[in-house]
Amino acid sequence: MLGYIVYLALLILVPMLAQSKVKKTYKKYAQVMNSNMITGAQVARKILDNNGLYHVSIEETKGKLSDHYDPRKKIVRLSSDNYHGYSAAATAIAAHEVGHAIQDAESYAFLRFRHTLVPVAGLADKMSFIFIIAGILLSAMNLVLIGVVFMSFAVLFQLVTLPVEFNASNRAMSQLVSSGIIRNNEERQTKKVLNAAALTYVAAALVAVAELIRFASMFLLANNE
Repeated sequence: MLGYIVYLALLILVPMLAQSKVKKTYKKYAQVMNSNMITGAQVARKILDNNGLYHVSIEETKGKLSDHYDPRKKIVRLSSDNYHGYSAAATAIAAHEVGHAIQDAESYAFLRFRHTLVPVAGLADKMSFIFIIAGILLSAMNLVLIGVVFMSFAVLFQLVTLPVEFNASNRAMSQLVSSGIIRNNEERQTKKVLNAAALTYVAAALVAVAELIRFASMFLLANNE
C-alpha cells in the first residue's frame, strides 16, 4: 500500500512541482530586463550568425512557453513573449533553442538518436497502455509483456532527451557568455531559468521510469505465481 502511495505521488506531484517551478521562475525573470536590451529573436539571430547558421530562420509562434527548434525545416520558433521580449527569461530560452540548432548542425549523437526514436516512441507510448490494459482485463500476461516492451521504447526516448536538453542549455550558456550577450550577475539569472526548464524533462523521465518498473514488476510477479 505504501509503495502504491509513493508511486502515485511520484506520478502526480513530481510533474506538478516541476511545472510550478518553471512557471514561477519564468514569471520572475520575465520581469528582469537584459542589460543589452535585445529581444529573444535578436539573441537567437546573433548566436545563429556567430555559428554560421545563416540558413536557420526564426519565427514567432503562438502559445505560452511553446518555444522549440524544428530540425526538419531548420526553424527556431519562439513564443510571442520570448520573441519580442527583452527579459532574462527570453534571452535564456532563445539561446537554449538555438543550442538545439547548433546540435543539429554538428550532428550531435544524442539528438540524432532521439530523432530516430520519435516515430517509434510516439507509437509505443500509445500502444503500450492498450496492450497492458487489455492484458490485465483478459488476464493475458503475454499482452502485458508486449505493452511493457512498447513502453520501454517510450522510456528510452525520455532518457535520451535528458542529455539533449542539458547539452543545449550548456551550449546556450557558453554562447551567451562568449558573445557578450550576458555578463556578470546575468549568468546566475540565466542558469536559474535553464535549470528550472530542465526539471520538467527530469520529472517526465522519472515518471516514465516509474511506470515501466511498475508494469514490468506486475508481469514478473504474475509469472512467478
